[in-house]
Amino acid sequence: MVDTYSFPPPLTKMADGTIKQINPFSGTEVWTIPGRANRPIDIVHTDIQPIDPKLVGHTCAFCTQRILETPPEKARIVRKRDDAVVYNGTNVDMLTREWEFRRIPNLFEILSFDYWAKNYDYRLPATARGRLEAYMADPAGRSHVLKVLRMKLRSTHTDEEFNALSDQEITDLAYPLFGGGHDLIVARRHFTPDATDTSHLAAAGTLTPQEHEWFIRLTVDAMQDLYAQNKYVRYVQVFQNWLKPAGASFDHLHKQLVAIDQRSVNGKIEVERVRQNPNLYNEAAINYANYHNLVLAENKHAIAIAGFGHRYPTLEVWSKSPASQPWEHTDDERRAMSDLIHAMHAATGPAVPTNEEWHCKPIDADVSMPWKVLIKWRVSTLAGFEGGTKIYVNTIDPWALRDRVVPRLLELRAEGTIAHNISIASECSNEPNVLKYNPNLGI
Repeated sequence: MVDTYSFPPPLTKMADGTIKQINPFSGTEVWTIPGRANRPIDIVHTDIQPIDPKLVGHTCAFCTQRILETPPEKARIVRKRDDAVVYNGTNVDMLTREWEFRRIPNLFEILSFDYWAKNYDYRLPATARGRLEAYMADPAGRSHVLKVLRMKLRSTHTDEEFNALSDQEITDLAYPLFGGGHDLIVARRHFTPDATDTSHLAAAGTLTPQEHEWFIRLTVDAMQDLYAQNKYVRYVQVFQNWLKPAGASFDHLHKQLVAIDQRSVNGKIEVERVRQNPNLYNEAAINYANYHNLVLAENKHAIAIAGFGHRYPTLEVWSKSPASQPWEHTDDERRAMSDLIHAMHAATGPAVPTNEEWHCKPIDADVSMPWKVLIKWRVSTLAGFEGGTKIYVNTIDPWALRDRVVPRLLELRAEGTIAHNISIASECSNEPNVLKYNPNLGI
């Protein structure tokens, strides 16, 4: 008989005010030293310039007027009346039309097309091959592909060498643009609609709740497609790096999806622990947060808490749905997750560098696991102490994080900036076991 996994106490307060944290899922140990939580955390923008209206849409390669500098898009979501529609397999003619978010291949993949081809004998799927052929048969499409490939191969091929490539070699080089496993979901705006200078960047929290749901919807659609197109994929990691200190190449809002051939390290650990304690996520996350007054916000299908046991201050958003995978959620369940993710970004503010991480059940796991999204504030730099001890110093403890976020959430809701149906802090229910992923709880 297997013993039920019981997690160590995540939070311990010392007599001097030091708070020791242990992540109940990963075991990461974190200390928060008193007196460090009130430091400014916003990035101070340098070299701020007035925005020239003539240059809007030209700021970076992700902008609307530089669309041919990015690879052929796989899908886009387009505003239609009061909602939006996802178009998959868009052709070159569609590039000139309006869009809200685009799905494009990453030109420099973490796991390349060759990785899958050489290690697994992965072949370009028939639908992707048909789209490649149709795109290359259009002179405008061929020109676009050649331009992108020339940019990609600039460091390895001279112009003469590139021009000497045969049609078949060009086609082979284009395979990753149509059937690769590393995609980007790119937002239309670089700056906010009312921006007057270059510090007014369009971030996740500056979107409307409706626009943010479209962002999430296209990301979920792409996630499902990456699993469907390659049977060797065992996990699709979704993440968002905002601002350069958080690893962003461009200060332009985008998410990334990377298909990999194994479970994540956290996924491996958590599957084993959930086998031993199927109710682990309720007990070690939401129930514990509730008992310690760390619930930030809630709606019908999702709940947000101030996280504990993270290297950086972390806001956690959890789905209450009985469905594990994001694409299995109903429209209302997906919208509920989007609204709370959006609210956490809005309360954080666009000047704070963040990483957004999605954590989902591995596709081949035999246990139920909830969809959760972590928003990490990259406001400190790991140093020698952390490297030597594997004990991480987080400058903001969970209660200080709560006290920063809750007042801002109340202001944003009053302004109508975030979804109106969000309950905040003391307004939230005290119901235990609100995550319904665990089949033993019933629905």
